[in-house]
Amino acid sequence: FYLWGNTLSGSIPDSISNASKLRILELELNLFSGLIPNALGNLKSLEILSLWSNNLTTKTSIHESSFFKSLENCRYLRFLLLSSNPLNCVLPTSLSNLSKSLEEFKVEACKIRGRVPVEIGSLNNAIYLDFSNNELSGSIPRTIGRLKNIQLLDFTGNKLQGPIPHELCGLKRLYGLSLAANELDGPLPACLDILEVNLSSNHFNGSLPFDIGKLKVITNLDLSRNFFSSDIPPTFGSLQDLQVLLLSHNRLQGPIAESLGDMLSLKVLDLSNNNISGFIPKSLERLSYLKNFDVSFNILEGEIPNSGCFVNFTAKSFMNNYALCGSPRLQVQPCKNNIPRQNNKALLNAFKYIIPVFGSVIIVVALIIVYKKWKNKSTSLAIVEDPVPIRDWRRISYYQLSRATSGFDDNNFLGSGSFGSVYKGILAEGTEVAVKVFNSDLDEAFRSFDVECEVMGKILHRNLVKVITCCSTIDFKALVLEFMPKGSLEKWLYSDNHALNLLQRINIMIDVASALEYLHFGFLVPVVHCDLKPSNVLLDNDKVAHVGDFGIAKLLGEGDSMKQTLTLATVGYMEPEYGLAGIISVKSDVYSYGILLMETFTRRKPTDEYFSREMDMKHWVKTSLSNGINSVMDPNIVQEKDEYIVIKTIMELALDCSS
Repeated sequence: FYLWGNTLSGSIPDSISNASKLRILELELNLFSGLIPNALGNLKSLEILSLWSNNLTTKTSIHESSFFKSLENCRYLRFLLLSSNPLNCVLPTSLSNLSKSLEEFKVEACKIRGRVPVEIGSLNNAIYLDFSNNELSGSIPRTIGRLKNIQLLDFTGNKLQGPIPHELCGLKRLYGLSLAANELDGPLPACLDILEVNLSSNHFNGSLPFDIGKLKVITNLDLSRNFFSSDIPPTFGSLQDLQVLLLSHNRLQGPIAESLGDMLSLKVLDLSNNNISGFIPKSLERLSYLKNFDVSFNILEGEIPNSGCFVNFTAKSFMNNYALCGSPRLQVQPCKNNIPRQNNKALLNAFKYIIPVFGSVIIVVALIIVYKKWKNKSTSLAIVEDPVPIRDWRRISYYQLSRATSGFDDNNFLGSGSFGSVYKGILAEGTEVAVKVFNSDLDEAFRSFDVECEVMGKILHRNLVKVITCCSTIDFKALVLEFMPKGSLEKWLYSDNHALNLLQRINIMIDVASALEYLHFGFLVPVVHCDLKPSNVLLDNDKVAHVGDFGIAKLLGEGDSMKQTLTLATVGYMEPEYGLAGIISVKSDVYSYGILLMETFTRRKPTDEYFSREMDMKHWVKTSLSNGINSVMDPNIVQEKDEYIVIKTIMELALDCSS
């Protein structure tokens, strides 16, 4: 009985159980609500029950749902698919009654709470178990090791704690394991020889296991966003079939092992945001399949390899390191390969005798700066007619900018905003740039320029538009920015000549979230963007998103989570409290991000004439979650029925952000 993907509503009638010979019942992607009827347990021949992406719930007793209890009569049930329903229950122990038949059990995003029952180990024939994005807590039971036929096991996005049970190592048929985004800790077991392993965003710590090289079949390993603090073991080089290795956002230290060049199948290697030091080994040039490489935000030094796969990498792969050098296209210093030996000796003497004295001077200066900041802590950013030049930047002259933009010719005009205009330019060395010229007749533009210089000059992140240099005279101020050849997200959403598929939109919004995370938590002084909208999300050639236009960004002092301001963000994207009172915090950006999420996947602006005081964008999307999500989403991006659940989850996140 196939009725999936309609707009059927109301409750599922008990009378459906009168079809006693029914083997397949698929009611997913509808608008059914209310309790899942226990009468479904009377369908003794039932093999497939698919109810995912509705608004169904269950009647819960003290211990478990009565619906699950009723299924003990369904001895032939192989597929039980309930994802994206607010079941609001605990995992039932009565599932053990289906131990001989159940092959797939999916309850993703069902508000399931409590512990994982030890009875889970009795599901002898289970092939795919998906418990992701729920509220499961406690530890993973050791009985999980009894699932001898399991192939895919997903506990992503719960609150599980404790170590990974060693019994998982005995699951020889398991090829996909995801425990990401939990609170698991302890050392990493080296016995998980599984094709794809995702343990990211947990609390794993200590050393990466030295005997990890004994794994023979693993192809994807994601250990990012944990607390590993060891060197990278050279035994990684023995992983001949590994294609994806993600170790970013840990506390790894020491050098990059030469043996990593032996992982000849590697396609993605991300070591960014660690404390890795030393040189990038030339052995990595042998990795002919390597397409994505990232060692940014480390303390690497020396020459960047320039052959093999390295000819395809950009500056983003190497940004924010200690002393890397190489090709100008990588935006690093040129290498100095011919330093005389006596100069090296002089340098050593400088470190031995001069640096300690110089260090003392730095400490004194730092104390003076700290004292002055403390003294002026209660004052706002000063607004002056001629700001102090930014000494760390190599300034560019008005003549050079005029030459780069052909006299700010209209053919190079890219767009305008509340504080100025943007032109495309080509610098003398051939670098394409975007030149943001601020309106000289607006006092507010000078405030924006001062703030933007200060903020952007301190920020380096792969998803933020980079400031290359700036120009400042009494009557002319401009920023020279990294040029984004694919234009803005707004262009791609609303132009008939451009289109973004579902995956591209998801990746873009992940990029924007990454940028906001860095602005808010990446350094001691959090930065509020204040004007997040599609026109300020720019795309490079690979459609990687870069957040730009910090014209009304605010610096928040440490311990000062909110600051009054006279500047306002764009109507429709700003938090109501911000618009009414002129008060902002990092929450303002979260709110704007929620609105941006809705717009990106519905292709409708928050200022659309369709909306009114009675029906704004938030209310429209919220209503759609109960009346049919397909009524609001952009029809150009949904092709398969599985994609409906993705859109629904994204819209729920958007509402949470903008609540």
